[in-house]
Amino acid sequence: MKILVINAGSSSLKYQLVNTEDESVLAKGNAERIGIADSCLKHTPAGKDRIELKAEFNDHKDAIKMVLEALLHPEYGVIKDVSEIGAVGHRVVHGGEEFSASTLINDEVMEAIRKNVELAPLHNPANIMGIEACRSIMPNTPMSAVFDTAFHQTMPEKAFLYAVPYEAYEKYGVRRYGFHGTSHKYVALRAAKLLNRPIESLKIITCHLGNGSSITAVQNGKSIDTSMGFTPLEGVPMGTRSGNIDPAIISYMMEKQQLTSEEVNETLNKRSGVLGLSGVSSDFRDLSTAAEKGVRRAKIALDVFIYQVEKFIGAYAAAMGGIDCIVFTAGIGENTPEIREGVCSDLAFMGVKIDKERNASIPGMIKEGFISTDDSKVAVLVVPTNEELMIVRETMELL
Repeated sequence: MKILVINAGSSSLKYQLVNTEDESVLAKGNAERIGIADSCLKHTPAGKDRIELKAEFNDHKDAIKMVLEALLHPEYGVIKDVSEIGAVGHRVVHGGEEFSASTLINDEVMEAIRKNVELAPLHNPANIMGIEACRSIMPNTPMSAVFDTAFHQTMPEKAFLYAVPYEAYEKYGVRRYGFHGTSHKYVALRAAKLLNRPIESLKIITCHLGNGSSITAVQNGKSIDTSMGFTPLEGVPMGTRSGNIDPAIISYMMEKQQLTSEEVNETLNKRSGVLGLSGVSSDFRDLSTAAEKGVRRAKIALDVFIYQVEKFIGAYAAAMGGIDCIVFTAGIGENTPEIREGVCSDLAFMGVKIDKERNASIPGMIKEGFISTDDSKVAVLVVPTNEELMIVRETMELL
C-alpha cells in the first residue's frame, strides 16, 4: 500500500508518499506560499533531482490538486493512478483530551478538531484546511488524524494539572497537553530497538531540540511528563520562545512597557528565547559562531539553554526513579555535538559518560547511534526523528 502523509500549515503543505511494504519514500515535497503571490511546488521523486513548479495556489485544495498532478506526472511522477494511494495520514497539532490515540477521520472527528481550534489557533485551522481539501478531492480514500498531543495523554493528573483554580481546567481545559508527541514516540521506540530491550522495561528521556524544543519522560513506553504545557511556549528556552518564566513577569512587562496582552504574547513567542538573550539570532549555528568569536551574550544564551535542558533531564530522572537512556533528536539534537556534550557533561553524577569521538561523528540527518561510552551507566543516543514514518505506521494500524 502507498500512504500519502500531509502536514498542512497556514500557507504551506508538506507531503510524502510512502510505500508501506518497505517504508521507502517514493516522493516528497512542499507546496509553498498558498494564497500568496509567487506560490510554487517543490517536488522531489526518489532518486531524482528536485523540481520546482510555479503555480497559483488560491487555497489548500489547489495545492492538493497540484501535489496529485506531480505524483501522477509521466516524467517526474511515481504513481499511475490516484487509486494507488490507499490512505492519507494527516498531522494534527492539537487533539485536546478527546484523543489519546490516532483516529480515522469522520464528521464527528472533524467536529472535535474544530472544537480544539481555540487551544491551537495557529495550527489546527491549517490542519483542518488540509484535511478538508483532501476529503473533497479524494472522498473515498480513508484518512487518519495523528495528533501531536495524543502521546502525552498518558500523563497522570499530578503531571498535567496546574496549581490554578480547578474550575479553569473543568471549564476551559487549562492543563498541560504537551507537543511533539509523534516525534517523542518515534524516537523512544527506535531507542528501545537499538538497545535491544522491550520499551515496556525502559525509562527514557527524549530531547526534541530544535527551534521549538521539548523534553519528555517516557516510562514503560508511555509519556508521564513533558516540558511543553498548555501551549508550545512552556519549557526550555527556544529559538524565539521564552520557555518557563515567572508568570508575574507578564503583568510587570505589560505595565512597564504599556503592552497589550497580544503584544506581550508576541514578545514571549517571537522575540524571546535565545534570540532575545543573545541579540544575535534564533539559529543555534549563528550563536555558536558568535560565541566562538567572543560575543558574550551569544555564549550566555547557549549556556542558559544547556542548563535548562539539564534541569529537565534531572527532574525527569527523579520522576521516573532512574534513567536508562537519553535520546537527542530534531535539528539541534541531531546536528550539534557541542550542545549534546554540554548537556551531558554535567550529568556525570547520574553515570552519564560521553564518548567525544562518537559524539563528533554523528552530525547529520541520516546518522543514528550511541554517543555514550561502553561503560556509561546511562545510554545516550542520537536518533533522527521521522514523524512522517510514524504517521504512516499509525495510519496502517488504524486500517
